[in-house]
Amino acid sequence: MLFLELFIQGLLQGSIYALVAVGLTLVYGLLRILHIAHAGLYTLGGYFGVLVYNSSGSLMLSGIVATFGVGILGVIIYRLCYEAILDQPPYVPLIASIGLFIAMEELYRILFGSYGVSFTNPPLQQMLPLGGLYLREGEWVTILVSIILIGGLAWLSSRTRLGLAWRATVTDPQMAESFGIDPIRVRYFNFFIGSALAGTAGMIVGILNNLVEPTMGSVPSYKALAIIVLGGLGSVRGTLVAALALGVVESFGTIYLGNVLNRDAIAFVFLILVLMVRPQGMFRGV
Repeated sequence: MLFLELFIQGLLQGSIYALVAVGLTLVYGLLRILHIAHAGLYTLGGYFGVLVYNSSGSLMLSGIVATFGVGILGVIIYRLCYEAILDQPPYVPLIASIGLFIAMEELYRILFGSYGVSFTNPPLQQMLPLGGLYLREGEWVTILVSIILIGGLAWLSSRTRLGLAWRATVTDPQMAESFGIDPIRVRYFNFFIGSALAGTAGMIVGILNNLVEPTMGSVPSYKALAIIVLGGLGSVRGTLVAALALGVVESFGTIYLGNVLNRDAIAFVFLILVLMVRPQGMFRGV
């Protein structure tokens, strides 16, 4: 039973990592930009979720605002911050993204305070049993939402014209444009989807922890970077596998290695060991 509980907890944590890291992979796969400010959008999703829920009492409304509000802001960030510097060396958008992330953290601190915001009446806290295993409603919902969203992304990218246009643009941008695909529309779509996933993840973590604070995106940001390297830069499939694997390794590691390494150190030990065997990551491509 302990093994099963640790495995489920690992999948739970890995599914959150996946929602955050897939957005980074989408941006890198299309534009070759390490979008560090993505972690700031993750934090914003948490704030949207808690503030809307506290004012309206509607979990559905807060989820819609967190997902679509952050998705729209992601498009705005691309338009104002990245679009004008796409032809610059890669370190230029990277520096801009780091600066934007720092600015977002400071803005959250000014607007919402340094100590974070909590739900006045925390939702999805009731324990639900499944075969002798007890998890909170929020934890079951996290796994379910992750499956739906990642499955929806897979369907969108493989079964719709816009998704096929996105994949074609990632594979060969010039050829895709010669066939009439609008690269600007594809980039907007890319940033919207990636940012919306991050906003959803931020709201979920806010519910699970009953706390949203200005720096909550710091740790997920470097873990997400580790995950996309581990999965193979630009590979959505590799990112999903790496995220789930990292969650499971952390879950078991905190029990069996907790006296030697903390949870965050375990993540990077795992990353180093895998890259020693397979430097290019688990997968390549989208």
